[in-house]
Amino acid sequence: MRADAPDPQVSAVVDELVRTGVPEWHAMSVDCARRVEDDVFGGEVRVDLPLVRDLAFDGPGGSVPVRVYRPTLDEPRPVLVFYHGGGWVLGTLDSVDGVCRDLATRAGCVVVSVDYRLAPERPFPAAVDDAFAAVEWVWANAASLGGDPARLVVGGTSAGGNLAAVTALRAREESLDATLAGQLLCYPMADREDTDSTHENADGPLLTRRDVAWFWEQYLRSPVDAHNPFAAPLRARDLSGLPPALVVTAGFDPLRDEGVAYARRLAEAGVPADHDHYPSMVHGFLSLTGAVDVADEAMDGVADWVAATLSG
Repeated sequence: MRADAPDPQVSAVVDELVRTGVPEWHAMSVDCARRVEDDVFGGEVRVDLPLVRDLAFDGPGGSVPVRVYRPTLDEPRPVLVFYHGGGWVLGTLDSVDGVCRDLATRAGCVVVSVDYRLAPERPFPAAVDDAFAAVEWVWANAASLGGDPARLVVGGTSAGGNLAAVTALRAREESLDATLAGQLLCYPMADREDTDSTHENADGPLLTRRDVAWFWEQYLRSPVDAHNPFAAPLRARDLSGLPPALVVTAGFDPLRDEGVAYARRLAEAGVPADHDHYPSMVHGFLSLTGAVDVADEAMDGVADWVAATLSG
């Protein structure tokens, strides 16, 4: 499930971060970790687009900021509602800006990035409620955003992949006017339980076993929440009737096995589920397309899947 060693280009990125003195996430205060996350992943703009606009809507707990990326201004495009990673504790619209620009350009779709409420100030289910409300708002306002409400996908990285999976589950359970065409789950946090990959990759790189445990501790109100499928979608008893999925996993990621398990369970439930696994990659590698060739190729694969799913 993993290569003998991380990709050399990934190792170079990790070595550079080590030289800058970035501690593990759990070793920092929440405020410090948030600043570091933005500093590390909110870098320079690599892809120009015709329109990038910051907006907000009234969510269940107050105003929810969003950033809309449009690859063209001449016709309605399919829409990807995207949730950033960061263990439900870190992350902003800026920290995932590069990924969203890449996806909008390569997949030819409108991307709406959602700045959901963060723990520990706003623990579960605040992020879940904002994620679900964002889909409802995007569907209702798709035309003004340059999007086609009939072609809508949810997606995200890490904790954002969790929120995309949970939003798909919740959309099946509750009345949602929008019909989801697919779910893009990039190295998702799917369950709190330890796995083989949690131990194999306990020391990272970029995400450690202790980081994962710390994120869950900040997010959940009590241990009881860990059994709620809207917090841990791998706990859902029935995954049938969900939209088609692409699950992306990395060999040197503590979250690898829960992503693999979720892809397998979706397929067993009759859900069309593609699984792209990259044995030499690490957690968060889709943010490294400018420095890592395999990450750039993987982003092309993700974008191709999004475009194909939204063209149906």
